[in-house]
Amino acid sequence: QVKLVESGGGLVQPGGSLRLSCAVTGSIYYVTGWYRQTPEKQRELVASITPGGSTNYVDSVKGRFTISRDNAKNTVYLQMNSLKPEDTAVYYCNWNFRGNEYWGQGTQVTVSS
Repeated sequence: QVKLVESGGGLVQPGGSLRLSCAVTGSIYYVTGWYRQTPEKQRELVASITPGGSTNYVDSVKGRFTISRDNAKNTVYLQMNSLKPEDTAVYYCNWNFRGNEYWGQGTQVTVSS
């Protein structure tokens, strides 16, 4: 059974930083990335990582967010810098292998002064 537990969200001022963590029970290599969702928008992919370690980002976060993987800790991170109010959302990590898909419970990020 795959289990994902996100943490690290919170309230931060514009321009601040947060690091989100996704602790994985199961193979870390099938964590596909971080998504975010607001009540007004569909869930969107923010940052992706392949089993080989290649990364990609949605244009709105390029240069500000970094996704990384610590194999020893079985954890995937999302470092978020220069946060903006429009980054406010619930952030989820996703695991997918051959159509078997799992989500964590999400962690709330609120960017506000």
